[in-house]
Amino acid sequence: MDARRLFRLDNEVLAFRFTATVSDRAGATPRERLTDPGRLELWLHAAGLGVPGVSPAELLDALALREAVYRAGLAVAATRPPDPADAAVLNAAAAAGRPTPRLERGIALWHLGGEAPVADALGVLAADAVHLLGGPDRSRVKACEGPGCAGLFLDTSRGTNRRWCSMNTCGNRVKKARLADR
Repeated sequence: MDARRLFRLDNEVLAFRFTATVSDRAGATPRERLTDPGRLELWLHAAGLGVPGVSPAELLDALALREAVYRAGLAVAATRPPDPADAAVLNAAAAAGRPTPRLERGIALWHLGGEAPVADALGVLAADAVHLLGGPDRSRVKACEGPGCAGLFLDTSRGTNRRWCSMNTCGNRVKKARLADR
């Protein structure tokens, strides 16, 4: 299976890339892409957090983390503090993992321990979310205005006026719809 066909991997924020494993969140029928442990394993590999296997219980932990990241991100995008329950999920996942960063061949990589590699991978995702949602760039967190999307992204534009998670997907759809309406 090719991960690029199954998942959106274009978000520069790893934690938000993880939340994009549900597509069309604001649409009539959101689409779950992590339908089994093998799909989570494939996504983790594509994200540079390859693990040797994922159990059904670890998939459930990952889905709970993903949804906590998403809800916390929406809160921050709306300039509200995250719900304490979501913050607790993020904090617990970040504390449970024991990944170590490494610089190998000039590339930053995560080394996941042999005892609990999935927990380590989830710890990387949770720590990424904690640093962004509680850090100095939190005011740049936004939810996509594309029809049906509501994906989270970090607005790095000079004027902080970006409206879509990706110009190549949601932005392009909106612009094509505008042209068709004319």
